[in-house]
Amino acid sequence: MTAVVEEKTAIEFKGRMLMMTVLQLKNLDANVLHQQVSQRLEDAAQWLQEAPVVIDVSPELDSDPVALMAAVDTLRSLGVNLVALARSENIDTDTASMLGLGTLSLAGGRDVPRRAEPAPTTDDGAGAADSKPAAQQVETMVIDQPVRSGQQVYSRGDLIVLAPVSTGAEIMADGNIHVYSNLRGRALAGVRGDTSARIFCQQLNAELVSIAGHYRVAEDLPESYRNRPVHLYMQGEAMHFTALN
Repeated sequence: MTAVVEEKTAIEFKGRMLMMTVLQLKNLDANVLHQQVSQRLEDAAQWLQEAPVVIDVSPELDSDPVALMAAVDTLRSLGVNLVALARSENIDTDTASMLGLGTLSLAGGRDVPRRAEPAPTTDDGAGAADSKPAAQQVETMVIDQPVRSGQQVYSRGDLIVLAPVSTGAEIMADGNIHVYSNLRGRALAGVRGDTSARIFCQQLNAELVSIAGHYRVAEDLPESYRNRPVHLYMQGEAMHFTALN
């Protein structure tokens, strides 16, 4: 009689949204990087210090391999958790391999030039909705329970949360985010690069707010908008805050 040996699966692929921080290098001078990055890390929250980081070399820079290697070594010496290089015309897999990094496309996270079309003239922003992808117009997720620490919620369209979002929780949406309560955790709208996405909340006490890859951590939030109803949106590369009355 032949014995049957049960084969155990060694691996399993799981779909999961992981947040990475994109560090755009606008200068490859190792001394300048050491000074500025060390200061930012000293002021950053613990989660940001440990977040996986993708290096995005500014297109204006001459990506000299020697200078790039010195920059990467500097970042590693500061404890930055480097995982990949953003692919571009000047950055390929060979360059990344030389630096011991992978490559990653930021097509959904780079700044996407807006189409040449008139801005909406109505206060309710009705014209803006027409420019969004169809999926964002029809798919909305509604959460009526508190989002607790360690939980992660992701919507392929808009996300509406009718309860508090706790510190350590993370809510993400391809479209807009509405929190009709206290926002203490992290809120990331337009995660696939939609710069027209917006964040609305009744009480702004977030660890981080992000729209299309542009983010502000708790320390950078304007004091005048803390613990108040706020509307956040992008204008160019700047994140704007407006009080909701």
